[in-house]
Amino acid sequence: MYIDLNLLPLFSAIAEENNFRAAADRLGVTRSAVSQGVRRLEDSLGVSLVTRTTRSVRLTEAGERLYAALSQPMSDIGTALEGLAGEDRPRGLLRLAVTSIAEEFLSGPFLVSFTDAHPEVELDVTVTDEEFDIVAAGFDAGVRLGEVIEMDMIAVPVSGDQREAVVATPGYVAAHGAPAHPRDLVHHRCIGWRRAPNVAPHRWEFEEKGVAFDVAVAPYVTTNDLRLMLRMALSGGGLTFATANTVRSYLERGELVSLLEDFLPPFPGFFLYYPHRRNMAPKLRALIEHTRRWR
Repeated sequence: MYIDLNLLPLFSAIAEENNFRAAADRLGVTRSAVSQGVRRLEDSLGVSLVTRTTRSVRLTEAGERLYAALSQPMSDIGTALEGLAGEDRPRGLLRLAVTSIAEEFLSGPFLVSFTDAHPEVELDVTVTDEEFDIVAAGFDAGVRLGEVIEMDMIAVPVSGDQREAVVATPGYVAAHGAPAHPRDLVHHRCIGWRRAPNVAPHRWEFEEKGVAFDVAVAPYVTTNDLRLMLRMALSGGGLTFATANTVRSYLERGELVSLLEDFLPPFPGFFLYYPHRRNMAPKLRALIEHTRRWR
């Protein structure tokens, strides 16, 4: 293994600036030289040191370890480089940001089977419906509906197509009637969802004769907690809107009934997404392969 030690100051500049252009200005070289230099270092080691997207730059777990080692004596630096180059099995902390409605991914069997297969990987799963740059926030990957994933990410399906469902208890429908068209929802008690406190309630989306439209239902209760939405609906509190997978068991038991199905066509489902990496960490590669086998 040959490693050009002249590339280490370049790597340190990237780690300290969190920006390729700022690192280039600091070193008095071009941005292209910085990009090519870190790529040569990564290829020498066989691991990804820096995650870069069109929006942000951050160190990978291996990059963090190398940067920490650079403050140590040269003998320790050599040991660290050898250790990184020899890292070929899944291990370390794998941080994921997963939407709360990704039922199949968040199922116990999926995650347990992954951790059983890779005992040296420590999973840190943040369940969140906020939309943000996962790279800048320090996550290795995320799971979201395909329609909201940034174009510069690589996406792997974790589910088949999904459908939304408008549901209520049989008792609520008997007392208040069933809406015949989505526009009738404004006359019903609706339990709505928002992904964050400073965001408007989610508009309920439908399709009629191939034309998509949405309805602002003016919910009398709004929350970011899917479980609260379901509990209120199950208590006869009104209509709510969720993915069909989320409410399937309640429909099968007759606790809820599905409404407006003719206006709710299928749409692309959930994807595991992550930034492009030439030298992907084994822990993330293992999760991607596990996801593909699971489907």
